[in-house]
Amino acid sequence: MKINERDDSTRELVRAVRQGSVEALKKLLDANPDLARARIVGQKGGSRTLLHVVTDWPGFFPQGPATVRLLSAAGADLNASADEDKPGETPLHWAASSDDVEVAEALVACGANIEPQGGSIAGGTPLENAVGYGCWRVGYMLVNRGARMEKLWIAAAMGRTARVESFFAANPAPAGQVINQAFWHACQGGHRRTAEYLLSRGADVNWKPDYANETALEIAERAPDTGRQALVNCLRELAAKPMAPPSP
Repeated sequence: MKINERDDSTRELVRAVRQGSVEALKKLLDANPDLARARIVGQKGGSRTLLHVVTDWPGFFPQGPATVRLLSAAGADLNASADEDKPGETPLHWAASSDDVEVAEALVACGANIEPQGGSIAGGTPLENAVGYGCWRVGYMLVNRGARMEKLWIAAAMGRTARVESFFAANPAPAGQVINQAFWHACQGGHRRTAEYLLSRGADVNWKPDYANETALEIAERAPDTGRQALVNCLRELAAKPMAPPSP
């Protein structure tokens, strides 16, 4: 089933998801169960699902986990691709990219695949999205849930020094850029021991990746944390426009 994002009925549906109006969403789904698996077609022809709506940037929509559970129970495809005709980002990829760990946990608990390919970071998994965007809450959750760290830079970013050492045991002489990338991500994640180990294996302390014009020191000092930034943005909005007091 496909629905047009410009239709009033679709806008009502999306609004219910983004505002966390779970009861309103349930009524819409009860009236038309096919909506749970519908693809919302955009003006440029692309499409997405309601689970993509609740996991969309910047994430942290009200009642997000409850919305995920409702859509899953209604038959939504937990592993749907954002690109209908080819592998692309699933809702879990999107939740990983905003560090919305409660929504990511709800997706996994409902049965979402934790290792689908097609992410915006090198076409990889949600874990690669999480690490690439500095989304540590989701990153650690996925690793704890069993997501594999099959790339050196991922293991380094997560501070798993023993896992990093095992890469060198299997391949004693990886390319210098591979070591540099792993070192940079260890610093991005704030993992001193892992960083020191990689330095001992020849990492360049001043190396910069082509996707971020910062040294390891600069990225460590900045300590990006997408989830924390989402909170900061929320507080700034509240300071600019205070919330109305609750009704008596």
